[in-house]
Amino acid sequence: MTAAASDLVADVARAEPGARIGAFFDLDGTLVSGFTATAHAGDRIRRRQARAGEVLGVVEAALRYRLGRMQFERLLVRAAGYLRGESIDELNDVGARLFADHITSRIYPHMQEVVRAHQRRGHTVVLSSSALTIHAEPVARFLEIAHVLCNRFELDDRGLLTGDIVQPVVWGPQKAATVQSFCADTGIDLGQSFFYADGDEDAALMSLVGRPRPVNPRPRLATLATEHGWPVLRIPGPSRPGGRSVLRAAGFGVAVLRALSSR
Repeated sequence: MTAAASDLVADVARAEPGARIGAFFDLDGTLVSGFTATAHAGDRIRRRQARAGEVLGVVEAALRYRLGRMQFERLLVRAAGYLRGESIDELNDVGARLFADHITSRIYPHMQEVVRAHQRRGHTVVLSSSALTIHAEPVARFLEIAHVLCNRFELDDRGLLTGDIVQPVVWGPQKAATVQSFCADTGIDLGQSFFYADGDEDAALMSLVGRPRPVNPRPRLATLATEHGWPVLRIPGPSRPGGRSVLRAAGFGVAVLRALSSR
């Protein structure tokens, strides 16, 4: 069953009000068209902060991940390793700048309407993503989403990156576990809550919430939606990068290729 954005806004308006109802939103491909990390990757190359070895290393890791030879956790740690020694405060400033310059125009207007509909009902709105804070938090601030469940850089006592990621890595079943823990701590009824996402890696959480809402789902999630009768939201917007490219999977989409060719 395919639903229009207006249908989902009306659906939210009919839901019970109150903070015990959660509304969980994935980031890349759901709230934002494409991968937010693309902007950071392209910026590092344009500013000559990324050496060729960094780019090739992450691309090689992405290829192994897409072929099933590397776990998402190792891919994320590989990328974080190249930022070892950088200041989290400076990276947060970069994230804010790149959001203003590149990401605001990639937010789906229809999804912004859905977020606002939940906020009007007093629901607990949460951005739950496998992205890193520097990519997720600027979007959450813009949409006035108070709660963010995502991956975080490990820091030393000076606020510098160690090159690792805080464990456990939020992805797939672990994202579902993270959301379950959040609900237990805050009194949210997961069985009455909503979850919006586009990828099959979120099937575990889709199966847990009472109101799963696939958004422009990729093929495997679309198949699951058909099997379970989940309402599918198809929304227009800026050209949405597909999930099949190895480079895009690593957050190194078209922007990276253009940046490399201009050096």
